[in-house]
Amino acid sequence: MEKNLRMGSLCIHAGYKPKNGEPIEVPIVQSTTFKYDDSDEMAQLFDLKKEGYFYTRLQNPTNDAVAAKIAALEGGVGCVLTSSGQAANFYALFNICEAGDHFVTSNEIYGGTFNLFGVTLKKLGIECTFVSPEASEEEIQAAFRPNTKALFGETISNPGCAVLDIEKFARIAHKNGVPLIVDNTFATPINCRPFEWGADIVTHSTTKYMDGMATQVGGAVVDSGNFPWMDHADKFPGLCTPDESYHGLTYVTKFGKMGYTTKLVAQLMRDLGSIPAPQNCFLLNLGLQTLHLRMAQHCRNAQRVAEFLNSNEKVAWVHYCGLKGDANYERGQKYLPNGSCGVIAFGLKGTRETAIKWMDSLEMINIVTHVADARTCVLHPASHTHRQLSDEQLRQAGVAPDLIRLSVGIEDVEDILDDIKQALAKI
Repeated sequence: MEKNLRMGSLCIHAGYKPKNGEPIEVPIVQSTTFKYDDSDEMAQLFDLKKEGYFYTRLQNPTNDAVAAKIAALEGGVGCVLTSSGQAANFYALFNICEAGDHFVTSNEIYGGTFNLFGVTLKKLGIECTFVSPEASEEEIQAAFRPNTKALFGETISNPGCAVLDIEKFARIAHKNGVPLIVDNTFATPINCRPFEWGADIVTHSTTKYMDGMATQVGGAVVDSGNFPWMDHADKFPGLCTPDESYHGLTYVTKFGKMGYTTKLVAQLMRDLGSIPAPQNCFLLNLGLQTLHLRMAQHCRNAQRVAEFLNSNEKVAWVHYCGLKGDANYERGQKYLPNGSCGVIAFGLKGTRETAIKWMDSLEMINIVTHVADARTCVLHPASHTHRQLSDEQLRQAGVAPDLIRLSVGIEDVEDILDDIKQALAKI
């Protein structure tokens, strides 16, 4: 049935089909473990010879139902939920990279991801090269090495709001025999499905729009099932050669298109954890049921706010791909024809203190670390999320020191504008 449903219906129905007399909402299976009468049946579960539930660190019915919904929304073959968006990006790469490997990434990515890639993964022996997503194919190609295992980018960069040329990145990745991993958090599958443009793996911070209410922290890794791992078996031994910790099982041979996600669960989740609680997945599912409605409202409101800011004399610049004069407008029309998201990047005329004074003068709009919420939120990355970076590093990450990240919510847009205007009047 799901293949015939449109996005709005998938948000509500995908992943869980109650039978006669069963609950209409996905039940919260709040249990660490599951009972079996037969010892051999349990052994087969541990050997991956049989499907079933035995320990929530690996699988849980609540989590799996929500994962199946997200896979359906993205058009993927499988999805693994994680305890955060950071964990999702880590697992997506660590599933195919190990000590001595390398990957290439856009430098216009979330500050936490920038640190994960440039600092923490380096401590594990995995190096990355940052490239400008606006660089030519030749320049990006020059960053690849014989041990490069992936190319990474964000559909809409956080916080710079640049739109990734997914087709260009996919072309470069596949030319080098590696998958393209795209963080689709800001666009959500409602406004962009990267698999349709050549991406192979998609990640999400489900904490953001998918939840929408700031109730849970979570992440997701979705596999398209399209990357031909065996064609590049020498690059991906973890997927394409026997895993001695599972009696010599080879993931891609045994599980086909589900090989990538099966390895992620059976090996990485087994050893590292980072699972979401069933309660959190239940809350995430409630958010997913209205995702298609909320994204439309976020985009309508953000367009109005971006147009106002763009015409205000106290505003130095605005980045929002819905504006016709924006550098990403044409790319936005291509990849995000129904709207991008509610996040706007802009700068005020004046100093860093000007931005702080404007933010401190807001009354309804919240100053919070969070973004992509039902409530309108604001943040000055140079002072908050990216404060560990120098001005030079900020610019390398596509973040101007004066950048203000405004996440437009789903309140009445006139109230949002009124708050912005009264705060502008005080600077």
